Parts: sequence; structure tokens; C-alpha cells
Amino acid sequence: MCGIVGLHLRASSLEPRLGELLTAMLGQVVERGPDSAGVAVYGDPRLSPPGRAVVSLLGATPAEAETALPGAVAVAADATTVVHADGDLLAAVLAALPHATVIGSGTDMAVLKGTGNPVQLATSFGLTGVTGWQGVGHTRMATESAVTPEGAHPFSVGPGQCLVHNGSFANHATIRRELRAQGIEFDSENDSEVGARFVAHQLAQGADLEKALRLLCERFDGFYTLLVSTDDSFAVVRDAIACKPALVAETAEWVAMASEYRALDVLPGIEHARIFEPEPQEVYVWRR
Repeated sequence: MCGIVGLHLRASSLEPRLGELLTAMLGQVVERGPDSAGVAVYGDPRLSPPGRAVVSLLGATPAEAETALPGAVAVAADATTVVHADGDLLAAVLAALPHATVIGSGTDMAVLKGTGNPVQLATSFGLTGVTGWQGVGHTRMATESAVTPEGAHPFSVGPGQCLVHNGSFANHATIRRELRAQGIEFDSENDSEVGARFVAHQLAQGADLEKALRLLCERFDGFYTLLVSTDDSFAVVRDAIACKPALVAETAEWVAMASEYRALDVLPGIEHARIFEPEPQEVYVWRR
């Protein structure tokens, strides 16, 4: 049992409140996942300044990152270090900090992860002060792998892409072997990372997000609700039985998804929202 929250803003007037609203939503699903938590935020000028490449890391301090990467600026957020710079930052990070684990990269997105109580982690992240146009969050109750920052969600393995997952993939070991045979490397034994790697692989081969998620539904066995975000999209899909909870709320100003209604009830204008439960194996996509 894990908790998922996500918020895609349509009204720019709400962008200064993204972190505040995401923090409130995350606090309503703590009981679903008290082990660890993570968020991905899109558009915050401190974490991801416009025009700069961004990489989120575990296993390297801001001081280490700035020393190894001349010209880079590094920001601490609990166990995560977010680095931004000009140029091909991801390649530079991989070369200069081989001991670190990359947990996110892109030009408009920062990923923050940690272990412990999700509300306390949100404070450590400074989440209430974050601004932007989209955010996803996850509270984890570990079932498939160890409780570590690396095992926390979101899993971000493609540029600007994130996946959060409630459930379990029954055939993840088989698909992991298939992806490894194609040269794809993994950072953890978490079954959710297999889903993220599969989606990123499909997107890299030219599929759009809807097709990538339809292919996932065809290939993966198990029970799951997924929220997948990219630098211009926000998508939800559930397995064929749809036994894992999910609710979507939509207004003219925002689209939100959560595992429980109480996480939606903190949003402005919820009383006017269209609220529905996603249908089994139907892919829902909203674009910026």
C-alpha cells in the first residue's frame, strides 16, 4: 500500500502555490506509506532555472558537486542534491561523480527523495516554498525492496520523465532481464523502476506517452495504479482489475490525482471539480 498525489496546474495564478498544495496533498496519504517519500516538481526557478540543465543526485553533497563540476550550482534537499548548469550536465555528472546515483534529469524538473516520515521530509525538502506548474508525490510502504532513498519514488529515468506506482508488478524480474539484455542499466531492485525503465525505453523509441502506457498494460502483470509525468504531460493508468485506489479531479484551473479523496479535498475549488475514478486499463493524458 502506497500513496500517490499529483497536481497539474492549468492556471498560472496558482503556480506560486504549487509546493504548498502538493505538501498538503502529501500529508493526507502518509498512512499509506510511512517508510519514505519523494516528489518531482516542474518549473521551480530555484531548483530548475529556465534554460539550465538540471540533475538530481543521491550520494553526493552540494560541495562535492560544485567542486567536481565547475560553474554548476548545487542545492541541498534532505538526502538529495539538485545541480544545475549550462551544457550537457548529465554527461558531466556521470563522468565527474561516478559514485553518485542520478535520480532525475532534464531542463524543467527536479526530483527529491528521502527516507522517513513524509511530512518531515516535505519540510526537509522545503517543499512549501516551491513554485511551478506541475508536481507529483509518493509515500512508500516498501514491499519489493529495501527502504532507501534509491528505492523511493518517483522513478525518473528519462529526461523530464517521472513514474510513481501503487501496487506490484508480478513479472518485473523477467522484464528487467529483457531490458538489461538491451543494455539498459538499473539503480535498484524495485519493481517500480522496471516500469519506469520500460516507459522511458518506449518513449526513446518514438512512442508517445499514451502508447507507452498501453504497451505497459499489455506487457506487465500485477496490480497497479500509475501516475506518469513528462515535461509537458500528466497521465494516469490502472491495471485490468483496477483494485488499487485512484481518483481524478478536474477543474478549469487544475487537474489532480490521488489515492484518496481527502488528498484532493485540500485543493482550491474542489467543490466545483469533476471527480471520477479512472477506468481499468484506460490511459488518461493531460497536456500542458
